[in-house]
Amino acid sequence: MSKSKKKFTQRFTVLHDLGRYLWKNKLWWMMPIVIILGGIALLMIFTYNSSVVPFTYALF
Repeated sequence: MSKSKKKFTQRFTVLHDLGRYLWKNKLWWMMPIVIILGGIALLMIFTYNSSVVPFTYALF
């Protein structure tokens, strides 16, 4: 396994485990909530110090 692929899989192991836990315990209906909250978190991270910040305030 290449070094970059190993690093990629280590980063997303938590997401995989969370998805597997939700599916195993029949909490699959919570997946859209987790995805939406993750999307909002990514939006906030990527627009932290940019010129897009005023537009993100208008969304919320």
